[in-house]
Amino acid sequence: MGELEHKYEVEVKTSEKLQKLPDEVKDELKASGMMDDKGKLKLKGVSPKMLKKMKQEYVECPVLKQDIQFVQCFVCPNFQSRVMGKVLCKGDSLKK
Repeated sequence: MGELEHKYEVEVKTSEKLQKLPDEVKDELKASGMMDDKGKLKLKGVSPKMLKKMKQEYVECPVLKQDIQFVQCFVCPNFQSRVMGKVLCKGDSLKK
């Protein structure tokens, strides 16, 4: 199997406190069925223990040019894969 096409390799960083998701991201997650009405994340194939860990992680997004919570990165269309503490990102522009 060949390597996934990606433009950026972004390091996943950890913070002590939970990162907050912006309201527009929460709305997108609810619309796509990845979050219930109470704000609880329901990512397919991700255990509650892993989800808790993911909420404490963030990445310096090369597309948005800011630090974002890893969950937001995980559900982004540019997300390719996470390998050994790095995220493979396609780097395409995100149209609103």
